[in-house]
Order: sequence, then structure tokens, then C-alpha cells
Amino acid sequence: MIASLPMYDRPETAAAHDAFWALIRDHAAQEGLDLPPLTRGDDLWAQWEDPQMVLSLTCGLPYRARLKDKVQIVAVPDYRLPGCPPGYYASHIVVRADDQAIGPEHWPHKRMAFNELRSQSGWAAMLNHAFGLGTFFASAKETGSHREASRAVAEGRADIACIDAQTWRMISAYDGWADALKIIDTTEPTPGLPLITAATTPPETVALLRRAVAAAVRDLTDSDRAVLHIHDLVDVPAQAYLDVPTPAPEDATAA
Repeated sequence: MIASLPMYDRPETAAAHDAFWALIRDHAAQEGLDLPPLTRGDDLWAQWEDPQMVLSLTCGLPYRARLKDKVQIVAVPDYRLPGCPPGYYASHIVVRADDQAIGPEHWPHKRMAFNELRSQSGWAAMLNHAFGLGTFFASAKETGSHREASRAVAEGRADIACIDAQTWRMISAYDGWADALKIIDTTEPTPGLPLITAATTPPETVALLRRAVAAAVRDLTDSDRAVLHIHDLVDVPAQAYLDVPTPAPEDATAA
């Protein structure tokens, strides 16, 4: 079996994630399911599409674009993000702190940095928000991560980026360049990152996994919860993910 919790895992949160996973494994073992150690650093698509994948965390865009027929949603962690319903999240649009040309009318002159094309929070949310305002960008550059997108703006290599609000919490806490940035807008909430298991996982195992994760969320220490910000586990229907529009890459700079 393969298990991973990759989306908010970074050196400063690794110990809390390990403690969270230990709780999940303990509760699963009490019901007779032996879960593997966490996998870190491997190709995410290979993990998500492996029929032996027992539990992982993905993003809404990969789910609706490629994984929907290969995985099942177990549940969705709730991070209690301001302005978001339980199990939903939004993204903050950030620019340099000294940038005064921040209105949508200025965005066609701005270089957008984004984490990757498979990201709901960094790519789809940004473009859907911009299109709703009737605007677009001068260029769009893929950086590989939210951290690098925000850093590119802070260092002047880009002008604007869209950062998942939970990731922004971590960037604000751990990355010094956050002080050089400011939030100018926030996107509409969309369904949050779902915990998934392979489509071949039996229904009784899916139910067991949900119970194990819910119990682990309940049993988190105050210190680990303060790092991970996980407060509950909720159910979000699969259709809610499929209903979110996915912009095409060429749309970012289209008038």
C-alpha cells in the first residue's frame, strides 16, 4: 500500500504530519487495517494513480481533470479558513507591499507567477477570479510551488500571485519574504483538498479510513493542531469539485 500527505508538508510541518499519521495508523490498526509509513518525495501522479494507494491528499483540479475515475474521496479536512464554509478554501492574491498599481485595470500589465497548471488554488482560482473581473495578465510563469511563486513576487521576478490561504499561513509563519508582500484580494471559496483512496478500495475500507482520520483529527495535540490547522473532517460531494471551471493555459494572457 502507498500513503502520503503531500500538499502541506514542508520541513517545519513534517513532525506534526508524522504525529498525525501515527494517530491515523493507530486508529486504523484498532480496526484491523495495517497502514504503511508515509511516502515522501516520489512522483505525486504515480502515487495518486496507483491502485495500491490507500490514502493521500490531492487538489481539486487534479481530481476533476484526471483522477475522478481512478480514486474515491474519503473526506475533506477543514482548516477553518476565514470566509470559507467547512471543507472549503480560498486563495489570497498577493503583490509586493510597495506596489500601488493593484486594481484589476492594472493586471494586464503584471507578470503572474503560479505554482503549476494542475493547481486549483494557484492557477484555476486566479484565472477564474481575473476573468470574473474582466481582466487578465501580461504573462504567466510556472514556478513549481506556491512558495516559489510568492518568492518570485517578493524578489521582483513577478508582480502578482495567487496563494492557497492555508499555504499562505505557512509562508507567513516560516518564510521571511512574506513581509515584502501584501494581500490585495481573495478568491471565492471552492472545495478544499480531498483525502482520496484508490477506486478499487472496498467501501468498508473507505469507511474505516474515514473513521480513523476523524479520530486522529480529534486526538491531535494542541501543538500539532496549531501547526497543521486541522480542526474537523467533513464530506464534500464529488460533483462540487467537478462543477468548478478549469481555464486553459492560453487564457491567462488573452484579452
